[in-house]
Amino acid sequence: MKFHVRHPLFLGLLITGLFVTCKPDKQQEEEDNGVVTTPYALVIPANFPPMTIPADNPMTVEGVTLGRFLFYEERLSGNNTQSCADCHAQVFAFSDHGSRFSTGIDGIQGNRNSMVLQNLGWEHQFFWDGRAPHLEDQILGPVENVIEMHETWPNAVAKLQADPAYVALYQAAFGSTTIDKYKTAKAIAQFVRTMISGNSRFDKFMRGEEQLTPEEQLGFLLTQQEGGDPSLGLGGQWGADCFHCHPHGGARFTDGSMRNNGLDSIFTDLGRGGVTGLPQDMGLFKVPSLRNVAVSAPYMHDGRFENLEEVIEHYNSGGHPSPTISPFMKFTQGGLSLTPEKKAQLLAFLHTLTDDEFLNNPAFQDPGPP
Repeated sequence: MKFHVRHPLFLGLLITGLFVTCKPDKQQEEEDNGVVTTPYALVIPANFPPMTIPADNPMTVEGVTLGRFLFYEERLSGNNTQSCADCHAQVFAFSDHGSRFSTGIDGIQGNRNSMVLQNLGWEHQFFWDGRAPHLEDQILGPVENVIEMHETWPNAVAKLQADPAYVALYQAAFGSTTIDKYKTAKAIAQFVRTMISGNSRFDKFMRGEEQLTPEEQLGFLLTQQEGGDPSLGLGGQWGADCFHCHPHGGARFTDGSMRNNGLDSIFTDLGRGGVTGLPQDMGLFKVPSLRNVAVSAPYMHDGRFENLEEVIEHYNSGGHPSPTISPFMKFTQGGLSLTPEKKAQLLAFLHTLTDDEFLNNPAFQDPGPP
């Protein structure tokens, strides 16, 4: 079987020795209409775990191609001016860099910071509060959100259906000329699953391909050490205490959990608790990845910190106590007590997680009109 690895969606991803390739054994064929699609040879970094692909949305070249067009399609919005990419720019790890809250088509700001879009094929809950259990579910939301794209799905689908180019793309991807929101979400999800970031300077260092500076290496060591004063007998090592929530094992730099990292003692945003109503979930938000963190400011669910120095100082202070605060926060021990030198080392390490190849990969860029 022949895979079309020369397709533009593969440019910049095939690096000898870095990746292993997951290939379906045979072409996917729709049972009801006989359409044949080309399996997408998803390229995964060798230090990443396998990605589980939903059985009802297999990766195909045709589906990814369609999803890429749709990710940049402004007709999904009510006034045909806003696409997914407007709040998720590639050069900023698909975040809305510099914007504490993104602005929708009616000039209304949301109340949460736009999350980065990278390595989402390994996630199991989406949005800051984890309310969407699947990537496809997450994609359905922004189109109809009245402060985001403010469109109805029937209207959005009608606009796509009226374009012969999209009719042909959906036919190729799903074997049907009938467009609906579920096929649309599936296609975008396929494209988003190709957004894999795994070739930063730190990755190259771990593979023995590049050296980090002594300052950067010391910063990495700090992320792996327990925080707090060792003399207290609580296991402190004067470290930065990052590894509990941002483990580098598995290469994602997030455990994907929901945690309260001590931002507030009184919650104006209930986070996960606003979804479940459970007392133990109040003030919990999803732990983001540290990958590309240097280019995705501002930070936290509400974008309250403008730069990484402020983020480091928040953790250094120990955070604000509340009933659901993570036990890994050092608010009871006077904080981390990192010296200015150690803060600089930690900051230097965080910059090594920037993946320039990912941020500039032509496979993720706007393909233009279909």
